[in-house]
Order: sequence, then structure tokens, then C-alpha cells
Amino acid sequence: MSESKHKAGFVNIIGKPNVGKSTLMNALMGEKLSIISSKAQTTRHRILGIMNEEEYQIVFSDTPGMLKPKYELHKSMMGFVNLSLEDADVILFVTDLFDTDEDIQEIIDKVNDSGVPVLLIINKIDLNKEEKLQQVTEYWSQRIKAAEVIPVSALEQFNLQKIMQEILDRLPEHPPFYDKEELSDRPERFFAAEIIREKIFTQYKKEIPYSTEVKIEDFEETDKLIRMRALIFVERQSQKGIIIGDKGKALKKVGTEARIEMENFFGKKVFLETFVKVEENWRKNKNKLKKFGYDQ
Repeated sequence: MSESKHKAGFVNIIGKPNVGKSTLMNALMGEKLSIISSKAQTTRHRILGIMNEEEYQIVFSDTPGMLKPKYELHKSMMGFVNLSLEDADVILFVTDLFDTDEDIQEIIDKVNDSGVPVLLIINKIDLNKEEKLQQVTEYWSQRIKAAEVIPVSALEQFNLQKIMQEILDRLPEHPPFYDKEELSDRPERFFAAEIIREKIFTQYKKEIPYSTEVKIEDFEETDKLIRMRALIFVERQSQKGIIIGDKGKALKKVGTEARIEMENFFGKKVFLETFVKVEENWRKNKNKLKKFGYDQ
């Protein structure tokens, strides 16, 4: 295919928390780029996944779940969502069999007024009967101006090829936006921090995961080994004790599980040190949020 026929564009994935946006992007990419947990609001940043083939480049964008902001952190997260509506060539609006439009009418209006082709993705169809799917399809079809409605199971990778075909049919002719060897626009430090944060989400309960942020302070890489020092920030001294656990057992478990996943992700040995620090009320402070990369 000649260069003039090459297709490239931004496919931005939006939806409410916990509908499976990150699982869907990872399944489409064939790589785990976005962290996943059963808890809502796991994704806090906009994460790009770059799919490269000879004839096209698709830049997928996973975004935080749409919500009513309660903290400055939430406002920053919603800033990533709004930005994703501005540069999209195709929007994947993801919902599931149990979701409603509560609290997101403003975003729905922006989606419908964007002028961007929208694929309405109804996820988790493996969890219910066909009758429910029909009801949900009718519900969302009345709310979203969709070019196509596609029922899928991201977890079981059902109907993903249909999504790909619909995207490629709408992708504009354009040279690649990124080098064809790139998988994401994010540095390795970012993915290391996200892996640690995922382990915190899966291991701790209640407010702890939401009060936690991770920063990679040192990252040294050789041909065979990555050495890194990670700081885990919490908002209160009492949370620090919970993160560390009795005789450091809880923190050690987080570090071990994160290291194993990092070694799979980076393809080499990882030496990981983890430390816990208190950064009071960081979710509510704009300057502290900027330090953690929430600068939208």
C-alpha cells in the first residue's frame, strides 16, 4: 500500500467507571498497558496504546471513568476525558449491561455534539441473557448518536474483530503519528508506577487505594536488570501503617507481586525497593497533583 493510502488516527475510549474500558483496550492491543481492578476509578490518566500495521496506525486512548468530581484529582481525571473528545477520529463509548446515564448527561451531550463517529460498545455480554442485551441496546441507542452498536465481551475477547473493522472503515488517510516501533507515549517509569498501584488496588480495601499515589524516584536499566526505587504516597499517617502492615508483610507482598509483573512486562530482571511517605491531602491540592503528573 502506498504512503498516501496509509491510515492513522486517534480512537478514544470513554465511559463510566468499571464498564471495562481498560480491559477492552488491553484486549484490542494484545498488550496489558492499562491497569485493571474490580474497583472503580482505577484509571487516573489518559493512556495511549499504539497499534501498528503496515497499512495503518491506530492510537487507542484509555481514559478515566466519567464521574462527578469530588476532589481536584477527579477534576484532573475529567480533564483527560474532555481532552479525548477534542482530538478523536473515532470514539468508542463503552457501557455494559448494568450501567445507566446517571451523572454523565453533560459528557453525553458533548459526545453527541462532537461530530466524531461514535461506536457504542456494550460490554460484558457474557454475564447476562439476550433479553437484557436488547433492553440495554434500546436504552443507550436513545441516548448516544452512534454510527454502530457492537455487543462485546472484552474479557472473553468476543466480537473485537467487529470493532476493529468498524474503526478501520472510519480511520482517515494520514501518515503515522508515532514511530512504528512505539507501543505507547508513556515512559517505562509510568508503567512501573501503574503496576505497583494496581497491586495496591487489589490488595487493600476501602479508601486506601484511592488515597494512594506511586512515584518512581530512581530507574536504572542495564541489558539484564532494572533497578528502581518507588515511593508510595498516602494522605494520612494511619494509612502509612496499613500500607506497610504487620512487620512490613503487606508492603512486601505488594512489592513481590509488582516485581513479578514488571519482569514480564519489561522482559528482564527487576530489583525493586518500595518506601511509604505521607503527603497530606494530595488529592485536593493542585500543586501536589502537578507533582504527580496531573497537569490537565
